[in-house]
Amino acid sequence: MQIAGVDIYVNHPVLHLGATDWVPLSLALDAAPAASCATHVAVRVRPQRGLIKVRLFTPPDDLQVQRPDPAFTTVFHGPLLLSDGRIAVGDVEQQTRFVHRVGDRGQFNVRVAVNAPGPEANAIDIVIAGSSK
Repeated sequence: MQIAGVDIYVNHPVLHLGATDWVPLSLALDAAPAASCATHVAVRVRPQRGLIKVRLFTPPDDLQVQRPDPAFTTVFHGPLLLSDGRIAVGDVEQQTRFVHRVGDRGQFNVRVAVNAPGPEANAIDIVIAGSSK
């Protein structure tokens, strides 16, 4: 079920998502469509040519509710530690930042999918499942 959504303008080809803490300097994207550490995911996106659409979902209980786009390609699937139970999405310059509470603090199972892996991505679906403290 979709629980939040935001359109973000980015100047650089990277969007960060994860904990509300600072993104570690060691998180390097290099040429990959995404890279991760214990607390954050960096996703390569298309900069300066329009908004990047980001949608946040929880696993649906009802088959009639809006779901992530099945045509999107998964670029990350794994655990993320959200120290305060909130997920942040924003550009690398920290000019634009969206924060949404997803539960209590802990480790969450997260899947990140994009409409076009790599430098042409302009839509991201994030599915976040319950925490394990």
